[in-house]
Amino acid sequence: MDLKGKKEVILEVKGLKTHFHTKRGISKAVNGIDFTLHKGETLGIVGESGCGKSMTSLSLLRLIPSPPGKIADGSILFKGKDLVSISESEMRKIRGNEISMIFQEPMTSLNPVISVGEQIAEAVRLHQKMGKKDAWNKAVEMLKLVGIPSPEKRAKQEPFQLSGGMRQRVMIAMALACTPEVLIADEPTTALDVTIQAQILELIKDLQTKLGMGVIMITHDLGVVAETCDTVAVMYAGNIVEHAPTEKIFSNPQHPYTQGLLESLPKIHEDRDELQTIEGTVPSPYNMPEGCRFASRCPFRQPLCETKLPDLIELEDNVKVRCWKFTDQWTAHPQEEEVV
Repeated sequence: MDLKGKKEVILEVKGLKTHFHTKRGISKAVNGIDFTLHKGETLGIVGESGCGKSMTSLSLLRLIPSPPGKIADGSILFKGKDLVSISESEMRKIRGNEISMIFQEPMTSLNPVISVGEQIAEAVRLHQKMGKKDAWNKAVEMLKLVGIPSPEKRAKQEPFQLSGGMRQRVMIAMALACTPEVLIADEPTTALDVTIQAQILELIKDLQTKLGMGVIMITHDLGVVAETCDTVAVMYAGNIVEHAPTEKIFSNPQHPYTQGLLESLPKIHEDRDELQTIEGTVPSPYNMPEGCRFASRCPFRQPLCETKLPDLIELEDNVKVRCWKFTDQWTAHPQEEEVV
């Protein structure tokens, strides 16, 4: 906490743009996003596949494949230091040590021919300057911490000898081995059954409480968001379209896209023959429209929406939304009939 009683800002992203230069043209995967993460807070980044969630997380660690990828603009301030402008050697000291990441698929992230204990110990030796024996003991300790039974035995096994849930726990153990200040979890429960998913999320929450980490939860699952996140950034076509406390997102969503996402969820108390859908398709990252990225699919659109991309406008109660409906210009243009 700072002197005013507010939570300490640990990560601040301003105007981040990550583009890919290909033969087809420039793909604007992340196209100008802003958000702030406080110590001990969980920020959810949510949106459908291809909206730029994972590219945002990789950008934060400067792991964008280059070429063809490149951070084209913006800043990533970690404890006041801009990660975009520091050297690669400085970034390596931060990556995995002060900022760690749980990757989406453990079988492609873990080395298949090295024991899981040795892989965790290697990360500890690299960043914590421990000897082999101490690093190995630390690896076993971390496997125990994440709830893996018989950690001494499991540490000697290779990834293929473990279940999917155990491999994901190994990834968490590796990410937390150096006690990071920021943890990025990219779809940490993908392909896990519901019971294991609940255990993994509870584990992350418990470790966050113990370590005081800031957590960025990347997911398309709104159920995960409701369970784990303090604030939510909704992404669409490379932009954040709404940013608000989790409770506000679910009780009173402001952006038409957020409203559409929530409407498409099945509801136990309603008898529906079919689920709601958001009509249309996401625009190509190679050919983004001039105006609002969601305009072609929006039931409230009017000509104004297609002229220029709206800014992220701050409303009451820490709610921000990128929509022309909340500007003076909107009132000057009578709303068209809803598009069916």
